[in-house]
Amino acid sequence: MWTLSVQAWTSAGRRIGSLPAGFLRLLLAWVFLACYGLAVRGRPLPTDADARTWMVLGASGFVGFFLADMFIFRALVLVGPRLATLCLSLTPPMAAVVSWAFLGEALALRDWLAMGVTIAGVTWVVLERPDAAGAPPRRHYVTGIVLGVLGAAAAAGGVVLAREGIGDYDAVAATFIRAIAGAAGYAVLFTVARRWKTIPPALRHRRAMGIVVYGTFVGTFLGVIFYMVAVRHCLAGVVATIISTVPVLILPFAIVIYREKVSIRAAAGAVLAVAGVAWLVLGS
Repeated sequence: MWTLSVQAWTSAGRRIGSLPAGFLRLLLAWVFLACYGLAVRGRPLPTDADARTWMVLGASGFVGFFLADMFIFRALVLVGPRLATLCLSLTPPMAAVVSWAFLGEALALRDWLAMGVTIAGVTWVVLERPDAAGAPPRRHYVTGIVLGVLGAAAAAGGVVLAREGIGDYDAVAATFIRAIAGAAGYAVLFTVARRWKTIPPALRHRRAMGIVVYGTFVGTFLGVIFYMVAVRHCLAGVVATIISTVPVLILPFAIVIYREKVSIRAAAGAVLAVAGVAWLVLGS
């Protein structure tokens, strides 16, 4: 689901801009999450969460749904889904480092080695000449990669905060709180930067809005629910490893839809990065 949604965010971002696409998909996510909450929990809004849950999950949403998505959505537009999702494979190692630095969680030598493998795989790909293998224009390349790495760092912070804040609270309702905080971050940015005028044209763009609705449903809604169900029935490390395969699953789409000439080096680097993530999370 998340591999499919990446295609939507790339396409919508190139049509209406990454910021409107990111903001509108969170508002649409509210609708889907509210419907789910009403059907499953008997309440559309997460009104049963205590103050600490709202505070910590809100901070997680601001970092993970606003900052991370703002960086990643722009990276998708600049360098395409293949490289942007590859940068996102750095999220698990970064989350491990954040937990080690701020929460005192121990990291064994094998954890550091696994993170090194992931970083090596990503670095091997991004250091490939920007004008090789159908890569994006050089002027977009560095900016897109930097934004992708920043997005991974923000996503890692969001993951750590979410883990601290969720406790025994319903996972989908927790996602709703995060989505509310993320949309609030966009609202502040749009107000300060005077970007509200970009929303009406985006809403009138039928093709783009159809793509945003589709991406929100398969990614922000279904993707999150399937992920939470998977975690309840399977080891978290196994689930995280499966999800980390997005940079590999994206390769056929990059070739067929975006006409990229994916080199053997690029494919091998993506596989190496995913192997590093698997080594890290399966042994945790």
